[in-house]
Amino acid sequence: MNAFVIDAFGFARQQDSREGKIAIADMARMLEDCADDSGEISWQLQGTVHALDVPQLNLHVKGTVQLMCQRCLQPFAFEVDSHSSLMLAKNDEHADEIDALLDDESLDVIVASHAFNIFELIEDEALLALPLSPRHETCPDSSVMDLANDTKELPFAALTRLKQ
Repeated sequence: MNAFVIDAFGFARQQDSREGKIAIADMARMLEDCADDSGEISWQLQGTVHALDVPQLNLHVKGTVQLMCQRCLQPFAFEVDSHSSLMLAKNDEHADEIDALLDDESLDVIVASHAFNIFELIEDEALLALPLSPRHETCPDSSVMDLANDTKELPFAALTRLKQ
């Protein structure tokens, strides 16, 4: 049996916990957004039962990944650090019922199973922690951008020259 497949409901009710590390190179979807396959994601999963008597998983993912800066097109290290609390539902209708009872925006409801793949859950959480448009706070080499800005011609300047 796969080490990442759990009985999500039993895991939560027994208040079980697991932790581990996954290499970025092993996460196909994560790798699509990364500049290279270096780094790893550490994860911790804790099962609990919510006050509404609903099974819940608390997931924490943390690690450093290399992203490509959208401003200067150079790789940079990005710190992933994300926590999520997930209420477990048996099906979509049950998820809607739980969602209607919740008064807490920090909790998400997901459909789980007795053969639940936590690898996908961990990768999803790491992906959701990535910025939509990754950028350095301050790009290390702005000379490329300065050169691009200096040589940029005004849109109608070429037409003006043609008219003369």
